[in-house]
Amino acid sequence: MILRAACVQTTSAAEIAPNVAAASAMVRRAHAEGATFVTMPEVVNLCEKRPGGLEKKAHPEATEPALMAFRELSAELGIWLLAGSLVVKLEDDSRMANRSFLIDPSGVVVAKYDKVHMFDVDLEGGESYRESKRFRPGERAVVAETPWGPLGMTICYDMRFPSLYRTLAHAGARILTVPSSFTRPTGRAHWHTLLRARAIENGCFVIAPAQCGDHEDGRKTYGHSLIISPWGEVLADAGEEPGVIVADLDLAKVDEARSMVPSLTHDRDYAAPEALRLAGE
Repeated sequence: MILRAACVQTTSAAEIAPNVAAASAMVRRAHAEGATFVTMPEVVNLCEKRPGGLEKKAHPEATEPALMAFRELSAELGIWLLAGSLVVKLEDDSRMANRSFLIDPSGVVVAKYDKVHMFDVDLEGGESYRESKRFRPGERAVVAETPWGPLGMTICYDMRFPSLYRTLAHAGARILTVPSSFTRPTGRAHWHTLLRARAIENGCFVIAPAQCGDHEDGRKTYGHSLIISPWGEVLADAGEEPGVIVADLDLAKVDEARSMVPSLTHDRDYAAPEALRLAGE
């Protein structure tokens, strides 16, 4: 089976309406290029890290305007659409969810995933993030059924935790989605390497739509949305500007890669090492 997949690369702003308009125009472009599965980046509806901004602008899932617009767009075009992640207000928590939505060609949400791993880091130059203060971490891995096989859903910082991807692969995933809003320092150092590793380790296609550019809230993101084969080949790279990339995914390549290096069948249980005693204790 051949799947024509696309990544939409945006520079999302701090208001929902213009973000929906910009992303929707790119989705239409991807559809015009023949893509039947189109993916969008993390926080595609609302890129706002300034204090209080998200809390004032976010909506509950039931009334989230970007989700409603993307569901209508998916049905209009008759495509599968990944709303990479949307900022969603929660009724039972003062924090929000960073939630990925998989939408089918009839506009129905068939799967959703809340980002599990929170980006709590301090980078050089004073750049600092504390996602756990604003977002409630997800608690479960998600594999969704699609016409081209099971799809494992993740978001951005998750990519630094290989065990999650191993879990998804063992649950049947043949494609892994990694919508992201990667910082420039970490992107330059780690983006391509980590995503190629996740593809190679698990014999999966990786589709990673990303934010790029200088954002209204002061964030600077790396871009370079990627589509990667199960053998680790970069099939498409969006560079640093907003735009669309498209690639044809031959799903037979999953079985081919896994038969050549069948590491998914070689996992073994093992005992953890004993804690080392520090010198002088």
